[in-house]
Amino acid sequence: MTPLLEAARITKRFPGTVALDDVQFELRRGEIHALMGENGAGKSTLMKILSGVYTADSGEVRFEGRPVAAGNPHQALQLGIAIVHQELSVVRPLTVAENIFPGRLPTNRWGMVNYNKLFNDAGRVLEQLQVRIDPRQTMDRLSIATQQLVEIAKALSLNCKVLILDEPTSALTEREAEILLDLLRRLAANGTGIVYISHKLDEVFKLADRVTVLRDGHYIGTKVIAETTPDEVIRMMVGRELSDLYPARSAGQGKPLLEVRNLRLPGQAVGNSFQLYAGEVLGIAGLIGSGRTELARAIFGADPIEAGEILMEGQPVRITSPSQAIKLGLGYLPEDRKAAGLFLDMAVKLNIEAANLPEVTQGGFISSRREKSLAEHYVRQLNISTPGIEQEVRRLSGGNQQKTLVAKWLSIQPRILIVDEPTRGIDVGAKREIHYLLRSLAQNNVGVIMISSELPEILGMSDRILVMHAGQIVAELDGGTATEEQIMTYASGQPVQDR
Repeated sequence: MTPLLEAARITKRFPGTVALDDVQFELRRGEIHALMGENGAGKSTLMKILSGVYTADSGEVRFEGRPVAAGNPHQALQLGIAIVHQELSVVRPLTVAENIFPGRLPTNRWGMVNYNKLFNDAGRVLEQLQVRIDPRQTMDRLSIATQQLVEIAKALSLNCKVLILDEPTSALTEREAEILLDLLRRLAANGTGIVYISHKLDEVFKLADRVTVLRDGHYIGTKVIAETTPDEVIRMMVGRELSDLYPARSAGQGKPLLEVRNLRLPGQAVGNSFQLYAGEVLGIAGLIGSGRTELARAIFGADPIEAGEILMEGQPVRITSPSQAIKLGLGYLPEDRKAAGLFLDMAVKLNIEAANLPEVTQGGFISSRREKSLAEHYVRQLNISTPGIEQEVRRLSGGNQQKTLVAKWLSIQPRILIVDEPTRGIDVGAKREIHYLLRSLAQNNVGVIMISSELPEILGMSDRILVMHAGQIVAELDGGTATEEQIMTYASGQPVQDR
């Protein structure tokens, strides 16, 4: 059978690096083919070549058996190849419908946009995703997860033959991810070929027919999912055994570092209360929209508080801004590292020092020596893969960008560190490093609050787990005995039966 899409002997070079070296890939009609590899393995580069964003230096791309040279994404779309990038490309001030049909807005005979038809057409596409999104709503009012679903809806509106998805569930809850996976199965059953890039092994093994692994820009191999194991795929990705993804939990908890009493945000009727102890990782689970991030931002002083009290080591504190939080020893890694955490066009060293300028200041001026010392210390400690501390952060892989963000907050030597989706969109090796780093901080009496949509991560890392629903903490569970079923029951607002 002729492959639907095929890449043969693809090589792509950028200044100072070979991104792809003699790589191959094959997609069959009606197949879901996973593409895996660590950050920097070349996955995104290959997909950008297939979708017309990049042109290969050598090699050939064949679509339905015929050589093609998609010089730009528009030509690729005309062939029937659509891609949904990991980094969202939405236009936030525009409506959902306008984002689904950019450049293809229906018009009336006078050349004016026919908004009734636009909203109806967008509504029909959204129905395929089984999600309730108002096509008239502007994108800036939607969560990251909902914006991701709109991006996928845009690709579906093109009736493509090949759909390329780069980390499509990285911002989705378990329920939203299941809706998407069911949709992809239906699309594949109708003949669409799907290339699925993901770091989530459990997801890949539930969804994909085959998996191809790249490492350091080289083709490692292709396996039929039914004939391989997650351990074998990990060995192919990292070139070694990778056991113990989650470190051992703490032996016990220390004194209370943070106490939140009846903290109520604007619009809430009831406040939330909890304690964070020195030396523990406190997980916060819940569905998108449950209020996890809003609670964390309020504690950090980024959002206003309507009522309630915050105590640190038993003393009441009033935090009205992130700068006050930092002075008190709080650090906060936001869920969207590129929009809210990093300065992408600035050097690694400038990002690391951004939250702690006094550390690199001498006599009122920035000290180059101190800058260099601080940045090089954390590059070594976190094993950040970069040509140097002057490298622009946007040129780093996702995993190394995340490590740079972690370094930024470690530089303030926090007493309390809040991490929101700390391993979103990074590979399994980088995840392990982040997990062990967070546990190491806890072992040094730092209190860690970890928000995550990945239930295995919540269960694997947390000493205690708080579950949120509709803005409220509805349960506190022991991290060593909790189950995914328990968490999802509380998170979805279902009544819990006595056992």
